[in-house]
Amino acid sequence: MSQREEVKHKASRISAVLPKIVTESGGVIEKEYIKLTVNGEEYEFRIGNGHGEVDPVHTLAHTLRETLNLTGTKIGCDNGACGACTVIMDGKAVLSCLMLTIECDGKSITTIEGLADPITGALDPIQQSFIDHTAFQCGYCTPGIIMSTKVLLQKNQSPTEQEVKESLSGHYCRCISHYHVIEAVMDVVDKRR
Repeated sequence: MSQREEVKHKASRISAVLPKIVTESGGVIEKEYIKLTVNGEEYEFRIGNGHGEVDPVHTLAHTLRETLNLTGTKIGCDNGACGACTVIMDGKAVLSCLMLTIECDGKSITTIEGLADPITGALDPIQQSFIDHTAFQCGYCTPGIIMSTKVLLQKNQSPTEQEVKESLSGHYCRCISHYHVIEAVMDVVDKRR
């Protein structure tokens, strides 16, 4: 394959993943920009591979960490098995290492940095409970676990211990501190009762 053919092939692959809008008449418009709301702040990114742009192959985890410098979102396994990259998107816990940023156009995303009170800086009760119960050791997996816990408690104000365990079963902690995590979450639940 000649260099010109390689460039055409790459361009067609990139074009295939660009966000598209289907008009009422059935026409397709490829988008040049995407918008995300992250931790309450709106961002607009040009799609491309230049400085400050979002490459169509970048994951949401990459964009959060490398473009927005929100390094609380961790990349552990980079294939969705450990849960360290969990963020909240439109009220649901998602694995940001498996989501392309361009798939998130128009979405609202909350990272661990967005849980604290924006005015007072007070930690979210879940974050505080993790500190109070030493529900971490190295802390690498902690942000993802906290984000999944936040979603669980938004959906179910009073989960049982078994429901907490099931909800957090997709998180892998190599430090074996899960019993502290369960204690921390159940303490938040008990305080709500």
